[in-house]
Amino acid sequence: MTSRSLTSVAVWDGLADLGTRCLSWSGDTISGVGEPTGTAAYSVIPGLVDTHVHLLGYAGGRSNVRGFDTFTWPLVTLREEQTLHATANAQLAMRMGVTTLRDLGADESQAAMARVFDAGILPGPRLLASGPVGMTAGHLDLFTPRAVVDRPPTADSPDECRALVRRWARAGLTGIKTYTSGGVLSMGDKVSWRNHTRAEIAATVDEAHALGMLVSCHTHSAEGIQIALDEGMDSIEHGTGMTPEQAVVIAERGITVAPTLLINDMIARAEVPVSTEAQSIAAELVSARDELLRAAADVGVRFVLGTDANGYFLEFGDQWQELRRMIEVLGYSPGRALQAATSDAAAAVGLGSSVGRIAEGFGADFVVMKGRPWEDVSLLSADNIVAVVCRGRVVSGALPA
Repeated sequence: MTSRSLTSVAVWDGLADLGTRCLSWSGDTISGVGEPTGTAAYSVIPGLVDTHVHLLGYAGGRSNVRGFDTFTWPLVTLREEQTLHATANAQLAMRMGVTTLRDLGADESQAAMARVFDAGILPGPRLLASGPVGMTAGHLDLFTPRAVVDRPPTADSPDECRALVRRWARAGLTGIKTYTSGGVLSMGDKVSWRNHTRAEIAATVDEAHALGMLVSCHTHSAEGIQIALDEGMDSIEHGTGMTPEQAVVIAERGITVAPTLLINDMIARAEVPVSTEAQSIAAELVSARDELLRAAADVGVRFVLGTDANGYFLEFGDQWQELRRMIEVLGYSPGRALQAATSDAAAAVGLGSSVGRIAEGFGADFVVMKGRPWEDVSLLSADNIVAVVCRGRVVSGALPA
């Protein structure tokens, strides 16, 4: 394996500023963070970890969707072609400094992509795939128009929930996504709708944990959050209606929350093509969200980077904008926001001992940047990237001499 080094860079290691150091790596592993040999002109941070994305979306950018939307494009595009778009989305995220992704709506396609990236057949980020377990007429099911017969799988009993978890495990997926409320974009949905019975949820969580799979819970409502807490979910996605009492419990248990701020802001303001129904739902959720989540952050809830990026609304690379929005809403410092996007996010997806840090023995995933972005929010931008290293290889830009 080829050994490489940056002899003098300011290092922020995922938790703290280490000052000017020499960073060395061999193959896919950081081999040392030692004494510098000069003055730092650039800085290094760990590659970002986005805990909530959807890769199977149009990869041409939201300004060039050619009349397709998130509902119709999957219906008129072959799965083989969709998978190529998903690969392009993952590689774009990587070049933008997001070196680890967790897809929370995955199936066999994303699991296959992860294996291809891991084997080095194609350059790509570290990818975790979580399979959805949703009910008929639930949030996931209502993304497919009613008249469509060939639909994604659903599960409508405890036994069916267990069977679907086992299908995803057999396919090589590493996590499960559940639903305990309705959502924003799904057609004819209501946020207040219960998704699955307690028995179905309990069976899903039990089966997933028995197979070593983390369970993420989509929920916007206080009722849905309580179900997630009662049934032992590992992370909460959105968490918009979190009560102060729930925030205390979530903080005590160390459960992570991905707030997905930007995408709901964009839908609420109709900055992207959405239905009137979706805009109205998002606007109502956002109206009280910021105050509730700021209070949750104040009592120690561990928020992590999770964008819901799919290419239609939030593009891959917009993760930097999400970080700046987290600073605004949660009251985080730039360094605290970066921690939420690196070491904390890595721990949330089960990779806390291998990525999200600049430390000996960790994966060689890092971003070379101008200035010190952990001190200056204006530097938290993809435009500020000098180079991206993923799995030990330069995948964007060029390393400074």
